[in-house]
Amino acid sequence: MQIELLSYTNLNICSHAIRTCWQSFEKGDNGGEKDKELIDKVGNKFKHASTLEHLNYTFYIQGISRACLQELARHRMASLSVKSSRYTLKELKEEESFLPFCEDNLKRAEKFIVFTSNQAVNEASMYALESLRKLLVTNISNDLAKFAMPESYKTELTWSINARSLQNFLALRSSKAALWEIRDLALKIFDTLPQEHQFIFSAVLSDA
Repeated sequence: MQIELLSYTNLNICSHAIRTCWQSFEKGDNGGEKDKELIDKVGNKFKHASTLEHLNYTFYIQGISRACLQELARHRMASLSVKSSRYTLKELKEEESFLPFCEDNLKRAEKFIVFTSNQAVNEASMYALESLRKLLVTNISNDLAKFAMPESYKTELTWSINARSLQNFLALRSSKAALWEIRDLALKIFDTLPQEHQFIFSAVLSDA
């Protein structure tokens, strides 16, 4: 998977929001160490997490499975714009058969499906991919054919989320109990954050 941070809110917006409550603007340093300390104290230590909602992040996420997307969609306080299967399945229709199982076909299939550590599951995904391709070749409409898409089928999306909701996402999905793919996604999203923002989230990452 690939993660790109498209945009993010400057820290001084969050510190300004916090200082609005006490009208203490003169104590700010435009997102510097004083403001970071204030954000950590009020937003994290004092649990006034609503102040963190002034910070927003937009990511471009590529190469995750539809299974991972379904888990991601459970995080309600976020906006998702997802690659349309209606308009993009034609890329699969133009491919040759993915069978039999061989190294070249596996490499071609990686463009379309996420492989796991289980060979039997991977083979089932390959058969499902080939079945989907055959449906498309017979000119069945994409709207119907997409019902045969395997959960391993790759997709991509633009994802926007505020810092408070992102804390919740990282806390839940960085756990070893989470689906392995969304755990990888959570850790990579944290790594993609600007270094000066990571203090907001580092404490919520799970070691479990």
